[in-house]
Amino acid sequence: MVTAQTPRKSVTRGHLPASRHGEFAEVFEGVWFVRGGVKMPMRLPMKIGRSMTVVRGEDGLTIFNSMRLSEDGFGELESLGEIKHVVRLAGFHGRDDGFYRERYGARIYAIEGQRYARGMDPNKEDAYMEADEWLSEASELPIADAKLKVFSTSNPPEAVCLIERHGGILVTGDSLQHTPTPDEFFNWPAKLMMKRFGFFKPYNVGPGWLQFAHPTVSDVRSVLDLEFDHVLPGHGAAVIGDAKEKYRPAIEGELKGCHT
Repeated sequence: MVTAQTPRKSVTRGHLPASRHGEFAEVFEGVWFVRGGVKMPMRLPMKIGRSMTVVRGEDGLTIFNSMRLSEDGFGELESLGEIKHVVRLAGFHGRDDGFYRERYGARIYAIEGQRYARGMDPNKEDAYMEADEWLSEASELPIADAKLKVFSTSNPPEAVCLIERHGGILVTGDSLQHTPTPDEFFNWPAKLMMKRFGFFKPYNVGPGWLQFAHPTVSDVRSVLDLEFDHVLPGHGAAVIGDAKEKYRPAIEGELKGCHT
């Protein structure tokens, strides 16, 4: 991690505090992955793991699954390039997007139909911000070789982003996960609760997403129409190599919570 840094603008107004996180790993040239944690907006003091992906594009950095970092973490991020874009894929994520807009002037992108709502219910009338640009599968992304696949039957909408390099890099939110065991960012209430919920499985379709967003089976399985060798998930570790076949049993298996 970066230990020396120049003073930076402190941004705290209306934003949640930084999360504990690990170091950046360059999984491909110009693509970085970092794992961290987040406190769930629930009465129980649950802290779970989450992950962020950073991609260097033509005009700067694009962030997927944004995570507010420590000051050392921001020093490392800033050393990679100018922070220009934040793309929200998961309908239940996005709590730190506004921080990046305020601190760095980043442009915020979200999927059409998503709302920035506090708490676990995206349908509550308590939206706290709006995206700068709403995306569909036809939208151009700030990364030239990237495109979206939207799960249109998910409520709230969910998407994955396919970066067409290295055999296909799929960046996901809550849909495809890879958390075989709890990492250091889970506290003990979360370990107990998430184990019961089926969270700790390799190459998994997100159980919370299925149970709360209720996409259709055919919509979930349509991800297999994409060509990808790698998955950088919003929860869990990076899956490098043969990812499509590793996820196939879960995607083609029982999908509890899906509509038919």
